[in-house]
Amino acid sequence: MKENSQNAPVIDFDTPALRMHRKIRSYKDKAAEVGVGIGGVSVIIAILLIFLYLMYEVVPLFKSASIEPVAEYQVPATSVRPDDAKTLYLATEEQGEVAIRLTNVGEVVFFRTLDGQVIDRVQLDLPAGVDVTSVQPEGPASTLMVLGLTDGSVMIIRDRYRITYPNDERLITPRIEYPYGQEPIVISETGQPVIKAAISDTEENMLISAVTADKKAHLVHYVKEESLFGDEVNLERHDIVLPVVESNLHTILISPDQNWAYLVSEKGTIDVLDLRDLDNLKLNARLKVTEKNSPIGDVSFQLGGISVLVGDEQGALSQWFLVRDEQNEWALKKIRSFEHDVTPVALILPEHRRKGFLMLDDKGELSIYSTTAHRTMLREKVLDHQPEIGAISPRADLLILQRQDGVIQTFSVHNEHPEVSWNVLWDKVWYESYEEPEYTWQSSASSNDFEPKFSLMPLAFGTLKAAFYAMIVATPLAICGAVFTAYFMAPAMRRKVKPIIELMEALPTVILGFLAGLFLAPFIEVNLPGIFALLILLPLGMVGFGFAWAQMPDKVRHAIPDGWQAALLIPVVLLVSWFSFGMSATFEIAFFDGDMRTWLSNDLGIPFDQRNALVVGLAMGFAVIPTIFSITEDAIFAVPKHLSYGSLALGATPWQTLTRVVLPTASPGIFSAVMIGMGRAVGETMIVLMATGNTPIMDANIFEGMRTLAANIAVEVPESEVGSSHYRILFLAAFVLFMFTFVVNTIAEVVRQRLRKKYGAL
Repeated sequence: MKENSQNAPVIDFDTPALRMHRKIRSYKDKAAEVGVGIGGVSVIIAILLIFLYLMYEVVPLFKSASIEPVAEYQVPATSVRPDDAKTLYLATEEQGEVAIRLTNVGEVVFFRTLDGQVIDRVQLDLPAGVDVTSVQPEGPASTLMVLGLTDGSVMIIRDRYRITYPNDERLITPRIEYPYGQEPIVISETGQPVIKAAISDTEENMLISAVTADKKAHLVHYVKEESLFGDEVNLERHDIVLPVVESNLHTILISPDQNWAYLVSEKGTIDVLDLRDLDNLKLNARLKVTEKNSPIGDVSFQLGGISVLVGDEQGALSQWFLVRDEQNEWALKKIRSFEHDVTPVALILPEHRRKGFLMLDDKGELSIYSTTAHRTMLREKVLDHQPEIGAISPRADLLILQRQDGVIQTFSVHNEHPEVSWNVLWDKVWYESYEEPEYTWQSSASSNDFEPKFSLMPLAFGTLKAAFYAMIVATPLAICGAVFTAYFMAPAMRRKVKPIIELMEALPTVILGFLAGLFLAPFIEVNLPGIFALLILLPLGMVGFGFAWAQMPDKVRHAIPDGWQAALLIPVVLLVSWFSFGMSATFEIAFFDGDMRTWLSNDLGIPFDQRNALVVGLAMGFAVIPTIFSITEDAIFAVPKHLSYGSLALGATPWQTLTRVVLPTASPGIFSAVMIGMGRAVGETMIVLMATGNTPIMDANIFEGMRTLAANIAVEVPESEVGSSHYRILFLAAFVLFMFTFVVNTIAEVVRQRLRKKYGAL
């Protein structure tokens, strides 16, 4: 025995070949370690860069406004009675390079905003000895204006600007137009001066309202008729008798739709006149709109002519517009107030293209507000005294003010994203023409005076709604299927079933969305009773078949090898499905008077849209099932066999072993599968885009559609202006989606680690 051991071959582990092999393997291990480390760090860096880029696009949304002085010069004098000329109207053209000054002596002065250099002077064609008493533009974004005259008449003019490029340099040429002729329109037959006037002009009608020095209110209605022999427009005049109004009027406002007139008195009341029936005018209401019986400081329409902005001499600022009351009648209602001190309001300057305005008080302090966002963008002292008159350029980037000492100051205004605030994004907002505050997403419209609605609540709600219904469909089916496949199914059958289910994940979601929108949605609408019958009958049929199979003789049951019994359910599923859809019309006639959709809408009050959450739940659930199934099946199948064998050896049944040993051990993997599936559902784009109707509404109804954050980004990013508020809010939506996924995955990892620690000792 000793001799045999001495003759045994000796293995030398220190040969040059083995040393080289170990060295190469060591290099490979280090290379793999470094590669994996670099890959992990690269992923973290990529995620961090995505986070930083999203923040880079989002942060500017919440920046405050700023203002910088540009120029200061003496007001351009008129050529007629320069010492007596008083500025009644001030404005700038589109580029903010040329300003217009309209004076009481009837001379219009066009000058450069940069240095006050006079470009042109235009003397209005006024009757001899007649001065201008008041000027009122049609609205914040309109260049049409009505001039009240001292002889009891009014004149309608418009300022125009022609842009040319001689020698490749921009040249702005201003001019004054008379859209309805140079002849003044007589308002007062007694020749009383017109102290206040207003105009509203549409394609078919024109309304001119005026108050004369004798405290009488006048309304002239013109009906437009096109000439048969040219482009001339004939005006047919109708004088309307106005109800008695308050004296000492501050301003008259006529809504652009010519349905309402607002006569604002100096003492702080508004007479709301209903103009919808000009033959039977009535006073809708007389309201006190200032605080503590304070007189009016200034009042103006906001862009669009729906909201009235009111500032008083106690410093109170408020927004008002018409809302239907409990009697379904229109009533002027205070919507919101804005922060300001007790300094009297001197000027309110509405922006021309946004729902915001600038306010200057008697101390020369400037405040910039956004009405929809209910946000104060800026408060800064810009003058030492009360301003006499001012204007904001159409692009809201240049402010021009005339001081009482006859000096004009211009300021550059930077206010990029006033429409955005926490209130707009996540809270209910009372939008113009809405009956109450609501969550609304409507980012654009065809009208320039549109009020953007940027609430992310409907989109976040739609995202969670879509994911919820998808997970309801996918989670039980995927987990139960994975449990049976990994634990009960025969290996030969498992090798066929698992690849087929995983192959489902390779189907593009755009194809699923296409099929869901064009086939599944109409099919469900037509066979709605069959869908609900299937949901009830299929579980009953499968349980019933299982019970019947258990009662079969042993010879029949043992003819099917263990683990192949699931194949017997295929005919059952097909038969129950065929019966449910075949009897759908019969069920509809028997239980729903032949139309289940009408029954849902009329009898239960549940709206029904063809493309709804039910369609999304089925289609997106189909897309999520492979993800959850594959990870869950691998987790269960990876449970060490000695655990299950030991449990069975100790007398536990297969079901007890599954529930008390296998599932707890595999629970970290199952939980990860569900979280990954939920992440897939939350971030899904094409299915919800094509199968939901894409309507941003907040309704948990399974028969209503929705719009998700991901789908909204896909739809609107190509149409948004780069750098605009809309564009950056879409990036904010992406940031919200990013953070939601990050938080969910972080929570999932924490829970998974705790489950692994708890059940890892099994």
